[in-house]
Amino acid sequence: MRAVVQRVDGASVVVDGETVGEIVGQGLCVLVGVTHDDTPEKAAQLARKLWSVRILQGEKSCSDLAAPLLVISQFTLYGDARKGRRPTWNAAAPGAVAEPLVDEVVAQLRKLGAQVETGRFGADMKVSLTNDGPFTVLIEV
Repeated sequence: MRAVVQRVDGASVVVDGETVGEIVGQGLCVLVGVTHDDTPEKAAQLARKLWSVRILQGEKSCSDLAAPLLVISQFTLYGDARKGRRPTWNAAAPGAVAEPLVDEVVAQLRKLGAQVETGRFGADMKVSLTNDGPFTVLIEV
C-alpha cells in the first residue's frame, strides 16, 4: 500500500456537487493506493502509521491532537509513466481488491479512535485542500 499524506488546514471531497467528506482545521489528507499483493494486515499497518506519524505542527501526530483525517482512494498512485507518453496502471489493484482494503484502512483508523472522513470509491472526485507548510510525505507499507 502506498499513501501520499498531506498536512492540511482543512480539506474536502465533492462528488456530483455534493460534499461527501470534509475536515476542518489541522489534520491529514491521505491519498491511498492499493497494489495486487496488499492485505488487510498491511491496511492495519498503514492505519497505525497514519495515526501515529508525527508530522503535524510541533512534531505531533493525529493521535496526540485528536486531529481528523480525510482518506481518499487513489489508484493512480500505482501509475507508471516511465515509458512512452501514457501511464500504465498495471500495478494498481482492481476495484474489487482495492475498495475493501481502503475501507479497512478507514475501519482500522476509527478503531484506533480517529475521526475519519472519506471520498467515494471509484467516483469522479473534486478534492480541495489547504496544504499546511506545504508538507507532503509518501508512506509505503
